Amino acid sequence: FTIDLLQSSEIIWASRWDVYLLSSDSQIHWFSIINSLMIVLFLSGMIAMIMMRTLYKDIANYNQLDNQEEAQEETGWKLVHGDAFRPPVHSGLLCVYVGTGVQFFGMTVVTMMFALLGFLSPANRGGLMTAMVLLWVFMGVLAGYTSSRLYKMFKGTEWKKITLKTAFMFPGIIFGVFFVLNALIWGEKSYGTCSQLSRYLLVAFCHLVLSSLSSSSSSHLSG
Repeated sequence: FTIDLLQSSEIIWASRWDVYLLSSDSQIHWFSIINSLMIVLFLSGMIAMIMMRTLYKDIANYNQLDNQEEAQEETGWKLVHGDAFRPPVHSGLLCVYVGTGVQFFGMTVVTMMFALLGFLSPANRGGLMTAMVLLWVFMGVLAGYTSSRLYKMFKGTEWKKITLKTAFMFPGIIFGVFFVLNALIWGEKSYGTCSQLSRYLLVAFCHLVLSSLSSSSSSHLSG
């Protein structure tokens, strides 16, 4: 048997988040934010002090060398200078990862700024996800520019291939996982599935616009 519970409420659906968004006691949130920032700054300062002491110790040892033969021997931090300025083996994949990371970071920062300014609200269903998808697509300019710029620093010549990989690699993986999950939900006959037309439109919009923006930014760099 089934039981249906009906409870009347004077709160309308559009204002159901007001009790959380319009909280009068905002001092607790600011205290948590300031506390987290202080911890991060304290730990960063400790790490910087340790590294500076290590560097000063190595520099002092270099200055105390007696003859030229000892000065030519590589010790301490000099041992990594050959690897630090050597291009990696898979430099193309590294450029794709860095470009995608910059794209994701830019999307996150802009989304948080819009949310803090009040343009994005949980009361607007789907607004946050729509904004994130649009920002992800338009941040393809930064992804293409960053990946191409880094690839040219490694003396690479196939920058067009790197741009296409940046535009299609991670979005392709994400959409592949999305399609598999959507097919599983559709197999369970759930109403939460995405329609076939919406899937095709989303893929076409993201890949075409993202690839065009990435290519335009990288071609501007090459020009």
